[in-house]
Amino acid sequence: MAHDTASAARTAVAPQLDLDAYLARISWSGERRADADTLRSLHRAHLRGIPFENVQALLGSAPSLALPDLEAKLVRGRRGGYCFEHNTLFAAVLEAFGFGVTRLAARVRVGGGSAIRPRTHMLLLVEVAGEDGGSYLADVGFGAVGGLYEAIPLVPETEARDGVRRHRLLREPHHGLEDLWVLQAFQDGEWADQYAFNREPYEPADFEVINWHIATNPRSPFSHTLYAQRTTAETHLALSGRTLVETYADGTREERSLAEEPGGAVDTEEAIRLLSEEFGIELPPGTRLPAARRTSGS
Repeated sequence: MAHDTASAARTAVAPQLDLDAYLARISWSGERRADADTLRSLHRAHLRGIPFENVQALLGSAPSLALPDLEAKLVRGRRGGYCFEHNTLFAAVLEAFGFGVTRLAARVRVGGGSAIRPRTHMLLLVEVAGEDGGSYLADVGFGAVGGLYEAIPLVPETEARDGVRRHRLLREPHHGLEDLWVLQAFQDGEWADQYAFNREPYEPADFEVINWHIATNPRSPFSHTLYAQRTTAETHLALSGRTLVETYADGTREERSLAEEPGGAVDTEEAIRLLSEEFGIELPPGTRLPAARRTSGS
């Protein structure tokens, strides 16, 4: 009975999804099988096909996580989203393929030093059956250059070269029911923590609360700073506020700053052109990006 309960928690009933439209959006074609090669291929195609952005939160409201709204925005619209949108959509896709999916939450460690942050990042634990089976970590919505390019096996102490990136998972002692899993990326010649998590399942209702907090809390960076990312096989393009950084496969970077309007706002005309041409993000006509709000922390 305990096993049946765990299985039910791990795999939700897949909602209605226009899978053909999604696969066209990410330019993926192939045999629809629930195996490891397909999981990795879908992961890569999603990252390359749908950009990361937080414009809706920046404009003052939490984005909807309802599947029809995610399809309208990320699949049929020329838009992107942040972790809750990307991974909610990707979980529905994987379940439609026949994978078992557990929705998890992580504490982000990038740029945080030793501070313990709340669990505000959504990621996925994917079960793959067959001879290449096992548990895989999938995450198509991490807003940093250290994010996964491909899903990787949930195996500690093993380095995974997922595309042009290098990652590994470590176990870390914790006072909870199980030790933590820590995702690290190899950056600037050393391993750097990206986030920490355990395998406790989170439900859609949990992410509705976290999503609202991240989008509307004035202390959240997503509510006051423009973020956008686009991943290709060779580069990672990231916009944070007025700073645009392009990171290449060999780790070298190019950086430049966008123009600024009086009052501290990013120059809307330049930003909208950049989002369209470089990130593939088309904002609604008349969109005005607000000035960055100064906060005491995030």
